[in-house]
Amino acid sequence: MTSQSTDIVFIDSTTSRECHLFEFTSKLRTIMKVNQDLPHDSVNLTVRSVKSCTCSNHDNGDSDRTTNAPRKYSVLDEKALREDDTKLVRDQRVQTMSRSYEIILESIGEDPTRQGLLKTPKRAAEALVFFTKGYEQSIREIVSDAIFDEDCENMVVVKEIDMYSLCEHHMVPFFGKVSVGYLPNKRVLGLSKIARIVEVFSRRLQVQERLTRQIAEAIAEAIKPRGVAVIVECLHMCMIMRGAQKVNSRTTTSAMLGVFREDPKSREEFLSLGRINPF
Repeated sequence: MTSQSTDIVFIDSTTSRECHLFEFTSKLRTIMKVNQDLPHDSVNLTVRSVKSCTCSNHDNGDSDRTTNAPRKYSVLDEKALREDDTKLVRDQRVQTMSRSYEIILESIGEDPTRQGLLKTPKRAAEALVFFTKGYEQSIREIVSDAIFDEDCENMVVVKEIDMYSLCEHHMVPFFGKVSVGYLPNKRVLGLSKIARIVEVFSRRLQVQERLTRQIAEAIAEAIKPRGVAVIVECLHMCMIMRGAQKVNSRTTTSAMLGVFREDPKSREEFLSLGRINPF
């Protein structure tokens, strides 16, 4: 910052732009003199406007300096929300949720003290912790010891992996099958780890569209294959038990990365090999 007379000059080292602002105290005196006959609230409003302008210009300079090198999103570096939970923390979570389930039971008109419901709040809390156990593991932890150098160029397909998840909009289940395929690029991933990736992402509050993309991105980032393809087909209880109540409806989503997006023949081969049978 360089000072000259009563002016303040902010120099943005990133853009080499100079933004000249009158010294705030000097500007404030001018405003007070011009607006001395105005009501007190009007003066305050004008002062706030000057402050806002000053802060806005200063913040814009800081923003320009910090947005030059945005950090690339990494599925492997994403930390699980409950990864560091101890047994004590887990027990506290269950206890808190149990109290909440008691309130829910009362709210729907039930009596939490009757025999059949005495242990229901705790059972429901423990079940929810299990249903969301995907928050306890990170993808890097799963794949780090299962990446192998292998001179293989043929398509690898693991099909009809069972998956169960909770819809994040209604917190009711959706479940189905997942087929995953990839074209290796000198590295392969342990087959069981593909199923584990599906398990981690599905055991979180989800929407099927995001789940499909996350599975594909995790495999792509882990082994850098020439292409990854994922198909997910599910039944959604939020659509079957409530709302539209369409019992036979299924939802199918797919994600195609690399060769599978660019090459129709590779895509067709995967769609043929990874086809999910009725369930």
